[in-house]
Amino acid sequence: MKKQFSLAIAGAFVALGVAAANAGTLDTVKQRGQLVCGSNAGLAGFGIPNEQGKWAGFDVDYCRALAAAVLGDAEKTKYVPLSAKDRFTALQSSEIDVLPRNTTWTLSRETGGFLFAATNYYDGQAFMVKKSLGVASAKDLDGATICVQQGTTQELNLSDYFRSLGKKYQILTVATIGEAQNAYEGGRCDAFTSDSSQLYGVRLALKNPDEHVVLPEIISKEPLAIAVRQGDDQWFNIAKWVYYALVQAEESGVTQANVDEMLKSDKPDIKRLLGTEGDFGKQLGLDNQWAYRAIKQVGNYGEIFDRNLGSQSKLKIERGLNALWTNKGLQYAPPIR
Repeated sequence: MKKQFSLAIAGAFVALGVAAANAGTLDTVKQRGQLVCGSNAGLAGFGIPNEQGKWAGFDVDYCRALAAAVLGDAEKTKYVPLSAKDRFTALQSSEIDVLPRNTTWTLSRETGGFLFAATNYYDGQAFMVKKSLGVASAKDLDGATICVQQGTTQELNLSDYFRSLGKKYQILTVATIGEAQNAYEGGRCDAFTSDSSQLYGVRLALKNPDEHVVLPEIISKEPLAIAVRQGDDQWFNIAKWVYYALVQAEESGVTQANVDEMLKSDKPDIKRLLGTEGDFGKQLGLDNQWAYRAIKQVGNYGEIFDRNLGSQSKLKIERGLNALWTNKGLQYAPPIR
């Protein structure tokens, strides 16, 4: 009897877990009338409050596009600043709906209860040093003390890199990117290691940015990707295809400025993208103007990149691997059909 009772209780908990997983993030977001996104606590170019106190950045603009697609308004968003250590807890506990916050897609994270919808930024781990140190290569950091943020993939990458070179180093682990920045600028470490894109953002925040340099070596693959909880296939598909719609828009020449004119296009790929042909939005659980709204209110992938990270930003990061596949990059959208 006890065994049967235990099995019944266990079955009830499993059923509750399945019900929770399938509760439907889309319905929750619609009922709330607001999309809640996990953001970096303050990284220039990716997620940081601007001079007016409004959140801005590459990851923030993805959230705005998702809100435009789902809720009809890019401004119906809330941003929760999260440390690297706390970001997955916030996603798993449903404190946030989606995590676009510069997070590396790895096997252990995906098997740990999360799904990665798409790689929105191809990156790699690098090092920043003071120019006065006279170091031109990461290979010259033998014996150096290196700052690294807790809860990231960077500690293991650092260990693998120096072990392969047969060189020694000291590690200074800190909880947040701000603490790492302060430790580095205060001289507690000789170098600061992080994703290359993050180092460019941190460098801008230093008192004298021109006195620091990001070394040329890239020691890892860091596919930064949009994460959601497992167990909600519809939300996973929406998060994925909103991103791919932004990439496809750039490839098709659809911009924030010309999207209304493009509604008249007779090109099949543009008609499907903007909802003038087919019911692809309805297949996602949205209306057929979902991609139109995202592009109209936020812009295509190239516009978002240039505005926050590239030629129109203070960071001036080259597209590189994040160029479209037609320009020798890796950004490539599956077809909408």
